[in-house]
Amino acid sequence: MRVELGRGFGWLWSAYAVSTYGTWLAFGAFPLIAVQVLHSSAFAVSLLEAAGLAVAAIVAFSLGPWVEHRAKRPVMIAMDLIRFVAVASIPIAYVLGLLSYGQLLVVSVISGTASIAFSAASGAYLKYLVRGDHLLVANGRFEGTSWAATAAGPPLGGALIGVLGPVITVMADALSYLLSALGVLRIRGGDIAAPRDRATRLRVGDLLGGWRFILSDRALRRLFLNSILVGGLIMATAPLLSVLLLGQYHLPAWQYGLAFGIPALGGFVGARLSARLVTRYGRHRVMIVSGWLRSLFPLGLAFVQPGIPGLLTVIIVEGLLITCMGIFNPIYATERLRRTPVDRTAQVLSTWSATSKLLQAALMVVWGLLATLTSPIAAITMSGVLLLATPLLLPKRTHLSTPEHAAQGQRAELPQTTGSSHGE
Repeated sequence: MRVELGRGFGWLWSAYAVSTYGTWLAFGAFPLIAVQVLHSSAFAVSLLEAAGLAVAAIVAFSLGPWVEHRAKRPVMIAMDLIRFVAVASIPIAYVLGLLSYGQLLVVSVISGTASIAFSAASGAYLKYLVRGDHLLVANGRFEGTSWAATAAGPPLGGALIGVLGPVITVMADALSYLLSALGVLRIRGGDIAAPRDRATRLRVGDLLGGWRFILSDRALRRLFLNSILVGGLIMATAPLLSVLLLGQYHLPAWQYGLAFGIPALGGFVGARLSARLVTRYGRHRVMIVSGWLRSLFPLGLAFVQPGIPGLLTVIIVEGLLITCMGIFNPIYATERLRRTPVDRTAQVLSTWSATSKLLQAALMVVWGLLATLTSPIAAITMSGVLLLATPLLLPKRTHLSTPEHAAQGQRAELPQTTGSSHGE
């Protein structure tokens, strides 16, 4: 039976979908511009991704308290408009002959920071917008959309890049943020913001509030450590897998696209199954089983060989991994929202995301060095072995049974607006 989540959720979901598809449509466009247009070195291309992640994450730590005390829809619209202007500056500078590597780096930082702030605001607003017993369904729809975009975006984007070039594709990504802002603007009803003493300025301690709250809750602490380590170890091997398949094994670009496009469909299927599995088997059992499996399958990449057998190995391993992630992610995202009060949600989500991105950037550098000292396949194997230990950090059933920070009554406790500041 399909759960109706309301028109407000529909617009929020649509805004998320259009910007996610735009992002994946332009997947790989920045490195291509750096290489083909600016003739940047391999190190400069790696720095573009790692530095963008790291600086955006550091800046985002201060945004948690800022987002928390403001109405969430205006924040989402502002972040979309910032991303639109930043990304659209690239094709404009290209046409004027002013495009530089420094601009790519600045745009990467600005768009990454705005994305973290948008995610924090949208997560907090989702908890306000959707009933607690429907959060898993809502998160499942977001997760399914993300994996569908991951599957369809890069192949379509690759074709678009081939026909029109990477700069035009980046413009399509920029327009997706503008459409996302229009979608958020269409949401009607109230908004929510945590109260703040106007006489009190932001203190250094406020920046640590997200970490303090996460670490004070046993279930959140375990989910936090598990998620950032799993994400970091998986992402650390992504550049190495590209070097292995494209460089050492000379896989054609279209086969490389298939190697990651087809498995993403598993994420869509997993997200659709997540709520049904929880209903049948219980959220803790499904979380533990899918959490163990998503940490087991990456070790299969240690057995990737050249040619079609290697391609099939990547597709099967990544497909199983991503299917388990599609099941696991909505459950963990829902548990995170349920255990976080409305007046802390934006700060917790921004801290979570920023820490995850910082660790990913650091591990990319470390694993790049490991691959240089050994080999890409040895570094990928080491990541797979370490991932086997991460499920030990998953919450136990007794941790999940701890009374959550109930959302009931919080709408009355926090200031709400009956309209919005953007003309509703």
